[in-house]
Amino acid sequence: MRHHIEASSKNDTNQEFFLECEKHWVFWSLILVGGFYGAYTFMARGGVFCNAQTANVVLLSMAIGSGDWEKALYLLIPISAYFMGAILSEFLAKKVKRFRMLRWDTILVGFEIPVVILLGALPASAPDQICQVTLNFICSMQFNTFRQNEGIPMATTFVTNHIRQTGSNLVKAVRDKDPKADLRWKMHGSMILFFLVGGIFSTLLCEAFSVRAIWGIIPVLFYTFIRLMIADRTYERELLAKVPRGHS
Repeated sequence: MRHHIEASSKNDTNQEFFLECEKHWVFWSLILVGGFYGAYTFMARGGVFCNAQTANVVLLSMAIGSGDWEKALYLLIPISAYFMGAILSEFLAKKVKRFRMLRWDTILVGFEIPVVILLGALPASAPDQICQVTLNFICSMQFNTFRQNEGIPMATTFVTNHIRQTGSNLVKAVRDKDPKADLRWKMHGSMILFFLVGGIFSTLLCEAFSVRAIWGIIPVLFYTFIRLMIADRTYERELLAKVPRGHS
């Protein structure tokens, strides 16, 4: 097993070993999921985005400024859900590591599957806030858990920074002939592309299946979960205590 890991490390382009949960394919899969969730809540569950909270904080400040306290209190719900998702994922990651069975990263992806099944089973008449807050919570945990894509800091639930990094690193790659910048702009650009694909896929399914459309992302989650679980139980079993990059 140790020889297998060492061989994998030597074969890596950067002569570095990356855990399976840090690989490109994982981040591509998860940002596709992030794009899917965002389009789903906007198309089928209340016309809001669940991926990040910048817009909700802006709306909160506007509500407070205009004295609309009812709306301000309402907006605190998704913001608080996002806040609690980060706290819970940070807490559980430490707890889970002690058991040396599966990584928290793997468990989180597996946890998303039954949640998505339940959300898709809700009737269209169910309050949209149930789905919105639940996905806020999940997106926060996913954002806080998956932090670096083979050594490159990245988010899997929104693309604002990916757009900035693509432009910034493209200039450095062309102007300075920087090979690291060349890799970075391509990787950040690919994240934007997969996010778009997730959003397009979600939109098409929502138009055809309405609230049941969320089930369409289950194959991606299931595939990701199975591959991560195999890594945890076989060739990375001895590395379950190793902390992914970006975490202390």
